[in-house]
Amino acid sequence: MNPSRPSFLEVDDLDPARLAIVLEHALAWKADPDAVPKPLADRGAALLFEKPSTRTRASTEMAVVGLGGHPIYIRPEEVGIDTREPAEDIARILEGYCAVIAARVFDHTVLERMVAVVDVPVVNLLSDRAHPCQALADLLTIRECFGGLEGRRVVYVGDGNNVAASLAFASALSGVDLVVSSPPGYELDDEVVARARNLGGTIELVTDPYEAVPGTDVVYTDVWTSMGEEHEAGVRKIAFAHYQVNAALMAAAGPQAKFLHCLPAHRGEEVAAEVIDGPASVVWQQGTNRMHAARALIAHLLGSIG
Repeated sequence: MNPSRPSFLEVDDLDPARLAIVLEHALAWKADPDAVPKPLADRGAALLFEKPSTRTRASTEMAVVGLGGHPIYIRPEEVGIDTREPAEDIARILEGYCAVIAARVFDHTVLERMVAVVDVPVVNLLSDRAHPCQALADLLTIRECFGGLEGRRVVYVGDGNNVAASLAFASALSGVDLVVSSPPGYELDDEVVARARNLGGTIELVTDPYEAVPGTDVVYTDVWTSMGEEHEAGVRKIAFAHYQVNAALMAAAGPQAKFLHCLPAHRGEEVAAEVIDGPASVVWQQGTNRMHAARALIAHLLGSIG
């Protein structure tokens, strides 16, 4: 991979200084859209989706448009990664047309294989291991709510999945203290915890969410059953029954606590309607920030900032 064209497969592909640059420009351009540069003027960005998404597609397309580019949305049946043709061949041909390749995939190694054969940036829009663009939007939202990131406390309640993993790395790089509260058997992977701590992060694992949340700045959750895990839905509903973010849990957190969710949300499962639709919720601000974060990230990967 050409080092002048860095890719973004996980949050720690950025260092703390580069992460701060991306967040600073995301905030500045949100306030002043006329200041956004056009590094993609008359250029394309390939958006390759194996999994559907409302926020990821809309936010990334609009980020590309904001940078002057043309987004090319590619459905899974149009390419057939590793069935119709290998991931490497797809990446090579898209590199010939586009200045950026962004992909939402099932298998993280597909992204790694693409990075190995192209010199344009490859952006992870979601994989089984990571959701780094979501984590950027999370940090942006927390910063807007509290005026800064250093020393803020986030409690993530639920499955130790790809969202939680990226949040762990983002927290470590930004000075956020993270607590992850999951039922036994669904904890954040030990390797992820060790990697976050090696980045300098403060991360705790607490089984009981009611012990985890008092005094926290943010309570964050995700769906109990992610895409591709539907066959586990019944078992997971039982395992996660104590992990719903409801009025009682938010009361235990305190009146200062904000609520985050990466969406889509299942009201009555991982979150009560009175919480996600209540005054502590900033999930719509968080969702909108997906676009602002993606725009700044792509500009940074293209060398327009930082």
